Amino acid sequence: MKNGRPESNTAGRLDGQIARSGRAGAVPFHRNGGFTFTELVIVIVILSLFVLLAQMHLLGALRKSTFKAQVQNLISAMRMAAAAAAESDKRYEVIIDIAQQGFLLRRITSPDLSQVLEEEIILDDNFAESCRVIYVEFDDGDYTNEGRAKFRAGRSGWQYGGKIVLVDEMDKPYSVVINRLSRIITLEEGEAQLLKPKPKEEVPF
Repeated sequence: MKNGRPESNTAGRLDGQIARSGRAGAVPFHRNGGFTFTELVIVIVILSLFVLLAQMHLLGALRKSTFKAQVQNLISAMRMAAAAAAESDKRYEVIIDIAQQGFLLRRITSPDLSQVLEEEIILDDNFAESCRVIYVEFDDGDYTNEGRAKFRAGRSGWQYGGKIVLVDEMDKPYSVVINRLSRIITLEEGEAQLLKPKPKEEVPF
C-alpha cells in the first residue's frame, strides 16, 4: 500500500501478457507488400515495351489505312465517272497527274479536251507521301511515267482501259485496273497484267 491505497497490479498483468506472446503462438514478422527498387524497374521496363509495341502497331495501321484510303478515293472517282457517263449523254474524265502526284475528276463540257475549266471539276485530290503513282499503262500499249494520263468515259464505256501503278511507303506496288469492256475498276497487288483487246482485223464476225 502506498499513500494509503493498495498498489495497482496492472504492470504485473502486462508483464504476463508480454511473456505469453513471446511463446509458440507469436506471429512471425513479414515485410510489407511494397515493391523493391529492382522489381519496380523491371515492371517499368515491361510496361514501356508494351507501350512501344502498341505505338508501332498503331503507326503501321495508320500508314496502311492512309494508303488504302488514298487508293480508294481514286477508285471511287473512276467508278463515279463510269456510272455518271453511263446514265447520261455527258462525258467524264479522270486525269492522273504523275508529275504533281494527284488526280481530278471532271465533266467534259468544252470541245477543247485539252482545257480543263474550273466549273468542270468535280473532284481534285492529291496523293499522300505513303501513296505514289509510278506509271500508267493503257491497254492499247501507250505508257507514261510523267506528265498526265487521261481516262475518258462516255455512255458506251471507257475510251481506253489500262492500269495505274502505285506504291505504298514500303515501295510495294499495287495496280488500279480499268477494264474498258466491263467498266469494272479493281485493285490488285503487284503490277497487274493487262488484258489487251484484239485488233479489229483479228476479231471474227
